[in-house]
Amino acid sequence: MTDILLIDDDTELGELLTEWLADEGFRVTVATDGRQGLAAALTQTHALVVLDVMLPALNGLEVLRAIRRESSIPVIMLTARGEDIDRIIGLEIGADDYLPKPFNPRELVARIRAILRRQAGGPAAAGSADTLRVDDVVLDSTTRSVELAGRPIRLTMVEFELLALFLRHAGQVIRREQISTQILGRELAPFDRSVDVHVSSLRRKLGPGGPERERIRAVRGVGYLYLAAGKSAMLPADQ
Repeated sequence: MTDILLIDDDTELGELLTEWLADEGFRVTVATDGRQGLAAALTQTHALVVLDVMLPALNGLEVLRAIRRESSIPVIMLTARGEDIDRIIGLEIGADDYLPKPFNPRELVARIRAILRRQAGGPAAAGSADTLRVDDVVLDSTTRSVELAGRPIRLTMVEFELLALFLRHAGQVIRREQISTQILGRELAPFDRSVDVHVSSLRRKLGPGGPERERIRAVRGVGYLYLAAGKSAMLPADQ
């Protein structure tokens, strides 16, 4: 069974999800406060963390920051419905996905399976070469490592898969809808800023491609373009 860590002080929800996820083939460990959850997350014995924002001792955002200093373990944030700022901050800090409460447990299972498929080299990585090189960026899908100008950089799982998609299609516009379905494993919903926040975080970690040359360009109303030196870009006709 795959081990999932649930960090949430709602004991009723914890019991419900433990039972539900067990029926889906997952084994759940529950931590009911931030400090306990952080310690469990850093043991490297779990495949994925489901992390509530509102927690005693340490809140979920503080826990996520601490996790990301040590680990790239996938994290799904649970946020109160309507708290968009928590979702945006969570994604910026390094959450792989989020679900607003209350949610259908089936949706959580679907998100967990999508993330674990990507982590195992599912559809998002299918057909890719072991090593992708574009300018000063080298991505190794075997070791799931990335080097920028010869220096290793740490990416979340979503950022890693997003970069792999960009590198395979350098010079081509990738639509936001394609990023959502291929990287996040779901259709792009209206007003969902997840794609944009993940791209912004990746852009910040990579930096510019050179003097006065952006590396990842937003294409208005369409998506994003990874610019490679000496490679002409294929822009939509109205850009």
